[in-house]
Amino acid sequence: MSKAKALVLLFLISSYLIPGVQAQDHIYSQFYNAPNYLNPALNGQFEGDFRVNMIYRNQWSQIPGNLSYYTFSVDYNLPRLGGGVGLMISKSSEGTAYLNKVNIAGIYSYSVEFDNSVLSFGVQGGMTNRKLDYNKLVFLDQLGSGGITGGISGATLPEFNNKFYFDSGAGINLVTGNFMIGAAGQHLNKPDESFTGTKSALPIRYNGYASYKLALSPYDMDNTSFLIPSVVYYQQGTLKSLSLGAQYKHQNVNLGVWYRGDGQSADAVVVSVIFDLFGRSDSYDKVRLGISHDATLSRLPYGRTGGTTEGALTYETTLNPNVETRYGQGRGVYGNRCYDFY
Repeated sequence: MSKAKALVLLFLISSYLIPGVQAQDHIYSQFYNAPNYLNPALNGQFEGDFRVNMIYRNQWSQIPGNLSYYTFSVDYNLPRLGGGVGLMISKSSEGTAYLNKVNIAGIYSYSVEFDNSVLSFGVQGGMTNRKLDYNKLVFLDQLGSGGITGGISGATLPEFNNKFYFDSGAGINLVTGNFMIGAAGQHLNKPDESFTGTKSALPIRYNGYASYKLALSPYDMDNTSFLIPSVVYYQQGTLKSLSLGAQYKHQNVNLGVWYRGDGQSADAVVVSVIFDLFGRSDSYDKVRLGISHDATLSRLPYGRTGGTTEGALTYETTLNPNVETRYGQGRGVYGNRCYDFY
């Protein structure tokens, strides 16, 4: 391994060991294909009774060190309780030292329908485990002119490499007419992530989003196409991310183009393709496949990072054939629900 690559690895890992260096959650480019990760208020907001969702992100594939993230969730509608319950598992793996973080959270959401609108609330809580393998770290005294020397480092290591803590979040979402807006906060209790004993609180991650659904052929609603512009904003401590873009949706195909930056500099351009492999009208089932790729625009050039690729898979089914109990059956002819925006 070259010295340059070793220094990249050293930077990625040391950022998690030095007190005061700010931690940041990963974010998905296919944000609406990770609904429970985006906002617990989107839990249970779909056509069927039962949903399984998976999304995987492989970031900067050509940079040494593994940067991968995935989220798995299941949610179930409970019409008699006015909402739904869910379970979400998120895992991140960063660097050759296998800095792993796993969060397991339960989610509850509640919805209120009025006029041509739906207002939903969601809360979540669970446990997180954060673990680091110190034996795979590379320190400055292990680097020579030719790269890693292989010698034993004299660095003093923290006493702990395994951390458990409680984590919580909450969110709200409103759909009214052709407009959807929502906001959520994660790590509301600001858990301590430190391995060293020096407190290092995980900053609250705030995110907000808005979408508008525009029918391109408003007089033929059964066969029309839709243009859905959206904006998504994240902030965690001093770190910010803003995504602007639009989706073109026609029947079972959804094409999207996005620009992501921090308000001052560009980060990436994202292209996404989503297929609904079969609809719900005959079998009450739906399978959705989403693929996206980020082309880096930042100081890390695309030729060196290889970009970022995501894959998402969702399965919905109706366990209870009594359609009167299904989410959104009370909507008017022109009423929209969350799932109509993605």
